[in-house]
Amino acid sequence: MEKRKCGNSDLELSVLGLGCWAFGGGKYWGYPDQEDINRTVKCAVDLGINYFDTAEAYNDGNSESSLGEAIQGIPRDKLIIGTKISPSNTNPKVLMEHCEASLRRIKTDYIDLYMVHWPITLKAIAHFTDQKVECPSINDAFKTLRKLKEQGKIRYIGISNFAKNTLKEVVDTNTEIVVNELPYNLLCRAIEYDILPECIKQGIGVIGYFALLQGVLADIYPALDDVPAMQRRTRHFDSRKCNDVRHGENGAEEETNECLKQIRMIAKEYGLTMPQIALKWAIANREISCTLAGARNKAKLEDNVHSVKEPLTKDIVEKLNKVTDNLKEKLGRSFDYYETVSNDRTI
Repeated sequence: MEKRKCGNSDLELSVLGLGCWAFGGGKYWGYPDQEDINRTVKCAVDLGINYFDTAEAYNDGNSESSLGEAIQGIPRDKLIIGTKISPSNTNPKVLMEHCEASLRRIKTDYIDLYMVHWPITLKAIAHFTDQKVECPSINDAFKTLRKLKEQGKIRYIGISNFAKNTLKEVVDTNTEIVVNELPYNLLCRAIEYDILPECIKQGIGVIGYFALLQGVLADIYPALDDVPAMQRRTRHFDSRKCNDVRHGENGAEEETNECLKQIRMIAKEYGLTMPQIALKWAIANREISCTLAGARNKAKLEDNVHSVKEPLTKDIVEKLNKVTDNLKEKLGRSFDYYETVSNDRTI
């Protein structure tokens, strides 16, 4: 499988990475079988995937634990493991403790890529805790991350969901940032406006998540109303139809449906499925170092890997861009798809 460097760093990731959010189970994703996960992770390595992405917040740490069990017996140098620290846990002492906890759960001596999950702001922190806390110092947080790197407990430092201004605050700490993990798919193209060009300018790689928009681009739901409530909370959906939605807006269901219709037609024209063409499109962007896709069993993983073998031609990419431009414009520049623009947690 093709590998790409992350910006100006020497960190090299497979173009397709395995997103592990569903590992360990919980009300968001249900409860996958651990044996299936073990087989999937081993199969991923055999198929050339080297990047595995998790976070301490995923299923209350159970995603990290599940991944830790699945990697047993696999040579450590075959794996690049990325996990994330919640912004609410970035005070120096707490950050050190949480890094140690992640190491224990993953059953590893070091974390390859350690990322701050969202910007260190009160707005983002409120998403992770109900407690009233002081906002940690960005300088202190990244100084602690550099110390962890010096100690060999982490190899690279990254961030996730940082917009242009919050990225600048991190860059100003003189910390080498190798990646910014951001949402990116045919229906979520906001990063193309500002933050993707800024990452390129700063020599920072980009890991794209949401490649199939939690199943919407997997073509498994007959209509948007059939998408499970927990996966129907982005600004694509009408908040009036789902109590779990936070953004309170009317959404963009008409535009989303039209995009899905057009994507399906283009996929059929070229003998592809919707998830195949969606993954191919994401990987076709050379500015994306790695694209994450979740898979809880070998069959799904093998489908995803098969999807990225043959690249899309430039004219197909342009067709897909054209049919999704209206939705891109409708949703605007904010890539916090769960919140209103006024409550954007990335800035």
